[in-house]
Amino acid sequence: MAESHLPINSSRETKASSMNGYLMLLVFLGVLAVIAMAVVTLASGDPGPGAVLGFLMFLVPALTAEVLIAAGFYMIQPNQAAAITLFGSYRGTDRVAGLRWVWPWMAKRKISVRANNVVSEKLKVNDLRGNPIEIATNVVWRVADTAQALYDVDDYKAFVNVQIEAAVRSIGSRYAYDDVEDAEITLRGSHEQVNAELRTELIERLRVAGITVDECGLTHLAYAPEIAGAMLRRQQAEAVIAARRKLVEGAVSMVEMALAQLSEKNVVELDDERRAAMVSNLMVVLCGERDTQPVVNTGTLYQ
Repeated sequence: MAESHLPINSSRETKASSMNGYLMLLVFLGVLAVIAMAVVTLASGDPGPGAVLGFLMFLVPALTAEVLIAAGFYMIQPNQAAAITLFGSYRGTDRVAGLRWVWPWMAKRKISVRANNVVSEKLKVNDLRGNPIEIATNVVWRVADTAQALYDVDDYKAFVNVQIEAAVRSIGSRYAYDDVEDAEITLRGSHEQVNAELRTELIERLRVAGITVDECGLTHLAYAPEIAGAMLRRQQAEAVIAARRKLVEGAVSMVEMALAQLSEKNVVELDDERRAAMVSNLMVVLCGERDTQPVVNTGTLYQ
């Protein structure tokens, strides 16, 4: 991600300096075993005042060390991270799964880096032509930079939900709901392109929070109830007009082909009047909605 697009105070995830928790667990158990042996040794004999004093001088720092070691343990699950801070200063992020250990005066804040799935609510938006539509989307997102997610926004999950709504409204108003002639990109007819553009816009909006979007797509798309009936009738009318246009174009092509072949093969010679009559009859046959009834002419071509 380019630095110029980030805020001046943008955080950056770094690797935390932490230790293997199992190694420190062995140290903890070793010190505990030494304390136990000292207690048993002291209790089995008849110690004098010097021995008791020496035992106490050993016991106090040993117990203090045990408390400090025990306070530094923390567990990280798979696809989980822990941001480490020292007196409010960010010291890095630990992404190594298992038992981990840092100095007890360092604070640990865990954050999930697993994929999250969000299905937005149905939003009412005016499309490019001003028609009110209902639109909703499904977004799969995850935390890519833990430092930005925790320290550059107040609540990164709420931030994601707000930006998803803003992006869906932007995409919904950028394109028309549909186009019968398929002459432009529409929400209903160009799913792949609309989804790709929605993902690109979401990634750009969520960069400040260290969030990336793996996948997104529209899950609901419909006209608003108040205009759904009218728009359905309009769609039906546009579909009928488009079908008629295709039918007429095909009929004209067939008539041209028939006249051209009749002329090329000298099947019949037609003057302009008879040619016009033939064109009219062919157009009626080809464009009519009902089956035509043939009429047999037993006379001449001109009777």
